[in-house]
Amino acid sequence: MEIAFQTSTLQKLCENENFAIRRLGPTNATKLRNRLADIEAAENVTNFVAGRPHPLKGERKGQLSISLAGGTRLVIKPNHDAIPRKSDGSVDWVAVTSVTVCYIGDYHD
Repeated sequence: MEIAFQTSTLQKLCENENFAIRRLGPTNATKLRNRLADIEAAENVTNFVAGRPHPLKGERKGQLSISLAGGTRLVIKPNHDAIPRKSDGSVDWVAVTSVTVCYIGDYHD
């Protein structure tokens, strides 16, 4: 699966291990690296279960949350011109083959 980044800071966090360790701590940095590898290796989002991926609601509707450590989450969204949808209007994650990292942190704060 292809991964894009919403901001250059998120890209640096995902691609620079030392930066990730400083910002997230060693445990979250390791889990982030592992979850990104899982995403890259998967055909679609439903092919992995690590991090308990689940769709979000409210203002984050259409995004998927993946747990790292503690309350820290990796949040992704489809990166398609026309987002694949189910008949009920929700994202058809089986058909999503490209994602954008849009948030890393604790959105519960």
